[in-house]
Amino acid sequence: MYCLVHYALVGRPRKFDIDEALDRAVLVFWQLGYDRTTLTDLCEAMKINRPSLYAAFGTKEQLFHRALDRYANGPHAYEAKALTLPTAREVAEALLRGAVERQTGVDTPHGCLAVLGATTHPDTESPVARALIAARAAGEDAVRERFAQAKQDGDLSADADPAELAAYIRTVIYGMTVKAAGGATRPELERVVQFAMRGWPSD
Repeated sequence: MYCLVHYALVGRPRKFDIDEALDRAVLVFWQLGYDRTTLTDLCEAMKINRPSLYAAFGTKEQLFHRALDRYANGPHAYEAKALTLPTAREVAEALLRGAVERQTGVDTPHGCLAVLGATTHPDTESPVARALIAARAAGEDAVRERFAQAKQDGDLSADADPAELAAYIRTVIYGMTVKAAGGATRPELERVVQFAMRGWPSD
C-alpha cells in the first residue's frame, strides 16, 4: 500500500510544462517585483497549485532565482549578442537600443527585472537583493571587459577608461529602466540613447 501511495504522490508525471510555467513566473516577478509578488499571483499566472509549485521549483525565493536566470538567458540575452559586435561604439549603442526595445515591449512589463526586481526591499543583504546586485555587477563587468579588449585592440583611445565607459552605459540603462517603468515611451527613450551616444569618446 505504501508503494502505491508513494508512487501516486511522487511518481505521477507533471501535467504542466516547466519552461512555460517558468516564463510566466518571470513575467510576474518582472511586473510586481519580488516583494509584491505573492504565491497566489504565481500560482494563478503559472496555472498550477501550490503543491505543484513547491515540488517543481521549491520556495518563492528559489523560484525567483530560477526566474532571474531565465530572464538573463531570454529577454535579457540581447546584451550577450551586443558584446560580440566589432567595435566598442557599436557595442555601446546596441546595449542602449536593446535596453529600450526590451524595456518598452508591447507584451512584457516595462523596465528591467534585474534593476526593479527588489527596489523596495530595505535589506541589501537578503539573498534576493544580493542576487540582483550580483546580476547587475556581472553585466557591468562583462561590458568593462569588452571595452578593455577594445582598448587593447586600438579600437578605443589610449586615454579611454573601460571601467568608466561601462559604468556610464549601465547608468544610462538603469535610468531608462526607471523611466520606462514610469511610462516613458520608446521614442522618448530613443532620444535618450541619441543624446547619450554624443558623449562617446571620439575616434
